[in-house]
Amino acid sequence: MDGVHAFLDSTFPTTTSAFKHSFDGILNNVGHQSLFQGPYYRVGLPFRKGTERQDYFPRLETQYPPHLHQEQAWQRLRTEQRQSTLIATGTGSGKTECFLYPILDHVLDNLSERGIKAIILYPMNALATDQARRFAEEINRNAATKDKVRVGLYVGGKSNESETMTAESVITNRDEMKRNPPDILLTNYKMLDYLLIRPDDRDLWAENNSESLSYLVVDELHTFDGAQGSDLACLIRRLKARLKTPEKHLCCVGTSATMGNDSGQGSMVQFAENIFGESFGNAKQAVIIE
Repeated sequence: MDGVHAFLDSTFPTTTSAFKHSFDGILNNVGHQSLFQGPYYRVGLPFRKGTERQDYFPRLETQYPPHLHQEQAWQRLRTEQRQSTLIATGTGSGKTECFLYPILDHVLDNLSERGIKAIILYPMNALATDQARRFAEEINRNAATKDKVRVGLYVGGKSNESETMTAESVITNRDEMKRNPPDILLTNYKMLDYLLIRPDDRDLWAENNSESLSYLVVDELHTFDGAQGSDLACLIRRLKARLKTPEKHLCCVGTSATMGNDSGQGSMVQFAENIFGESFGNAKQAVIIE
């Protein structure tokens, strides 16, 4: 506490004589009640368990039985009844698994079809790179997906360019992705903008028909507010126009650990519908919470 006091005192010096001792008075008197509180403890309760087992998907086995919120997400996102969904659960709750397994199941169900079947947008390249490793590990772990499902990472900058899937990395070689587009594309919204307009990247979409792209996921959806949210909304509409995606065909997913709680589901769904240009249905069912 003394260190914090000294830091504030030196960072915000009082230069007006009339207020010479005012800040000290705040720190020594009021500050101890309003600035310095706690300590606080938070007990992390276990997530509620779902009723399903690791064989929920007929074509692949999940690594663990699902939490209840993961099971609820799977019920909405699986191939048979895709419904756009918001996943608003906390950090470490397994949000990625909420959409990863339904997408993998969909790809396995359409292995004979070429083209990009799912796009996942990340706000930062570092996050996309980290998640790419998780995708590679899960695909390599599962016998049903290993050597069958292809994931491509297309972000800015140069990295160790891989032309094949490995146990720890996805495809990063851009020429390879253009020659043989991946089933799942990981990128960011700025790069996706380039991919839609650069002539050199048009081969990336060459294998797609109007119904190839079935999933669009935006991770950390809450970061796309204001002007950036408007940019993303326009980009998604351009993407659907570029691929001639039929109305109500695209299943959209937004994830966030800080987007809100069960008291603001209506506004959360309205925000998501404005961004994606798709209906999410009943707010209480469309928003998955812990």
